[in-house]
Amino acid sequence: MSDTTPSAPPDPTPPSGGGGSGCATALMIVGGIVMLLPGICAIILAGLDPHEMMVDPNVMLALLGMLAIGAGGVALIWWAVRRRK
Repeated sequence: MSDTTPSAPPDPTPPSGGGGSGCATALMIVGGIVMLLPGICAIILAGLDPHEMMVDPNVMLALLGMLAIGAGGVALIWWAVRRRK
């Protein structure tokens, strides 16, 4: 008599190439940290003289631009860490 029991399915293999290179991740994190610096400066400048920011629209626009660059740095760091998993 022959054995007709079904064999076990093969073990699933881990996906290949999903993590990316460590060097690219490190460069993105360093770039994100550099992009955080204008955002930190904007927070400090707005904290030192909030009245000037409300009076001069050019200063407010510059601070908002610096905050946007800082937000881009946060997003870049988040994406680099998320991409690594």
